[in-house]
Amino acid sequence: MASSKADSQNQTLATPMKPSEIVSALDQYIVGQGDAKRAVAIAIRNRWRRQQLSEEMRAEVSPKNIMMIGSTGVGKTEIARRLAKLTNAPFIKVEATKYTEVGYYGRDVESMVRELLDNSIALVRRIEKEKVKDQANQNTREKLLDLLCPEPPVSFSNHPFAEEADSPEADDINKSIIEAEESYRRTREKMGKMLDDGKLETRNVEIVIDQKSSPIMMGGMNLEQMDVDFQGMMDKIMPTNKVKREVSVDRARQIIFDQQADSLLDDEKIDDQAIEVAENYGIIFLDEIDKVVATEGKSADVSRQGVQRDLLPIVEGTSVKTKHGYIRTDHILFVAAGAFHKNQPSELMPELQGRFPIRVELNDLTQNDFVRILTEPTNSLTRQYSQLLATEGIELEFAEDGIEALADVACRVNETTMNIGARRLYTMLERLLEELSFEAPDMGQGRVVVNAAYVQQRLGDIAEDEDLSRFIL
Repeated sequence: MASSKADSQNQTLATPMKPSEIVSALDQYIVGQGDAKRAVAIAIRNRWRRQQLSEEMRAEVSPKNIMMIGSTGVGKTEIARRLAKLTNAPFIKVEATKYTEVGYYGRDVESMVRELLDNSIALVRRIEKEKVKDQANQNTREKLLDLLCPEPPVSFSNHPFAEEADSPEADDINKSIIEAEESYRRTREKMGKMLDDGKLETRNVEIVIDQKSSPIMMGGMNLEQMDVDFQGMMDKIMPTNKVKREVSVDRARQIIFDQQADSLLDDEKIDDQAIEVAENYGIIFLDEIDKVVATEGKSADVSRQGVQRDLLPIVEGTSVKTKHGYIRTDHILFVAAGAFHKNQPSELMPELQGRFPIRVELNDLTQNDFVRILTEPTNSLTRQYSQLLATEGIELEFAEDGIEALADVACRVNETTMNIGARRLYTMLERLLEELSFEAPDMGQGRVVVNAAYVQQRLGDIAEDEDLSRFIL
């Protein structure tokens, strides 16, 4: 029974999208890098294929982990992040260098798996909340009505004279009780209609919220840095305080809905499902993997080599203890990324190299790529700035020659200073539109066209001066 429920849960996460459809979806947000998109699309499709196999064969099929090689700002992290969002899979991004910090204490490499499980629990809880949404909404409505139209302190059915029917006085009291009860019901129905029509959203009500105390730890430590069993013990020991707050009906509805939905959920069942989801669909993005390559003459070599040794069992497949239970990493998809300017992937430990069989190289961005980045993606920077300034009544338009001028400046600055890829566009556009953004609230209605002359006037001198562009762009 539990297995069938878990399989049903998994089917909501095992996307049946074809690799070509995944690539097309990624194209809406990321320009170029076709090889990397194809590699991750195949890896995701293989997850769906694996779920179609028999249970015995399914256990034998391991994920084909991917290593992305390319300069910063070319889309490595964005591909992994968009992929996780597209497939609705648990996802975390960690920097491998965080485990090489001198004097680093507490968080070990296994913490990434625990963080992935936390994300998986949040994901499964969100899915389960949708299933109880109707019941939770109904309960929330009744709770709001109790706050807006509270029942009299003395309940009608428990009135001291309600059952004494032998005297005329008792008859009069019973009649008054019935009339008062009918009046209360009518008032409640009227309030309910007003509530459904949205006429009470701004009215304030007083609600009770559970607030858990956080223990104060010495030495800058927190519960995440402690043994998971001790953390669970502390969660049970710390008292829960009930705090009264006065909020609007609109805000109270959200708070009460969360309380009611949580009361309808089975935490143990969610934990079990989340572990299975994380094991089969989790994605861990290991950034800056090239920074843990040991180099001669560096005192940090021992630490870097140690990080590789600690990563190896996680990537190979092991059991990690968490406060929600044990989680195996055998079928978690690991995507590593690094620039590898000063070293090569072959300089990693041979055992670790072997766990990343798929390697894709991402190309440096050209001027044409910058033009496409500014115009093609659904969330392009030009669209973002246009919509931001539209809130002030400013119609911002980017002319074609203005886009090309921006791309040209970005390409030249990347070549002459440090190549930070598409991130250069963030700095440039902010500098380009700084004056307009500052004056927009006082301009009123207006239209501004960003053309080549506009770009040259505000960025030309800075881009030509290499020393100045190092500081400003």
